[in-house]
Amino acid sequence: MVSKKIDPNASKNLSEIRDKRGYLLPHHGLLSLTDPDLLSGYDQCYSALTLKKRYLEEKEKEFIWLGILAVTEEYIATQHLNKFLDAGGTSPEIECIIQLATYARGVSSIIFADKNWKKIDNKIDSKNLYFSGIKTLNKNNAVEESLMNLALVAIHTSIKQHTPLSWHIKKLYDFNTKEAHIAEALTYSMFTGSIPNFIEGCSVWRDMIIKKEIIASKEFLDWAMLDQDGPNQD
Repeated sequence: MVSKKIDPNASKNLSEIRDKRGYLLPHHGLLSLTDPDLLSGYDQCYSALTLKKRYLEEKEKEFIWLGILAVTEEYIATQHLNKFLDAGGTSPEIECIIQLATYARGVSSIIFADKNWKKIDNKIDSKNLYFSGIKTLNKNNAVEESLMNLALVAIHTSIKQHTPLSWHIKKLYDFNTKEAHIAEALTYSMFTGSIPNFIEGCSVWRDMIIKKEIIASKEFLDWAMLDQDGPNQD
């Protein structure tokens, strides 16, 4: 077994992270002490994902974050609630995203009914049933519809609900939402929802493009057509 010295610059590394974020978490100290290169790579990824301005406005970004945190019941990143309020978010919008996350958790029941009960009652339409529920939750139009769909893209990616994920991607294309906005929303599932779930979410989107279920731009069509099935695919 190779012996590796503890990094003597651990305190300096932690001070830089504290200055950037305003706080530290236990894993920062552990990585700084034992593997500063890993900490540096992690911090660069986190900063690019959450701190850097990309395509969405701050309030939109934080609304999506709240949906992911609610559906995964993750309390560590509760600072996003303050960020949302500081960006102009409101209590009715927070209540809406909590309801949407709760609703997303139960969507498997709708899919189950469509698969197993439709043979008895052929009027069951899982997609229409699902979206009528969404409409009821946002009955006061507290949240703009495009943003609501972006949030649900991230929410369903985080919990591996691929059928409703595809429905929301299709809705966003129908709204002419910029693909870069969809991509940004999807990326927020990487940390709390997990990298594997994020990869699967990307695959759902890619498959929709390949199957021509949506009309993608040339750039995104080129992305979809790349050989990128990974080592465990036939």
